[in-house]
Amino acid sequence: MNPLIVVSAVCVFDEAGRLLTVRKRGTDKFMHPGGKPEPGETPAQTAARELAEEVGIVLAAEDLVLLGIWFADAANEAATQIRATVYTAPGTWSAQPSAEIAEIRWLDLGAELPGDLAPLLTDHVLPALGVQPD
Repeated sequence: MNPLIVVSAVCVFDEAGRLLTVRKRGTDKFMHPGGKPEPGETPAQTAARELAEEVGIVLAAEDLVLLGIWFADAANEAATQIRATVYTAPGTWSAQPSAEIAEIRWLDLGAELPGDLAPLLTDHVLPALGVQPD
């Protein structure tokens, strides 16, 4: 059985309805802001903390809306699965990369999708948002 990493992630949208994706330093896949829990954190607390650390968006954990919980192949770690609890952030936002984030990219969900998206995003989250990746 492959190793399992538990993570939380957040779907954040801007005023144009684009989805925020981030690329961590030393990786080539774009994914949601998010990460692994600290001891004692709930999935929502993890998601809110990571959102603030990675892109400067400050939200209370209780304001996040659960989108779903999925298993997917890890984007940046071979032969590893993730269990991701994914939320949506209410409202519209702007973001700035910080911490381990090398780059942010706003994804137009109505346009052709780039080929460098994490499996969690293409296999689970986009379909849950009503987007069918090619």
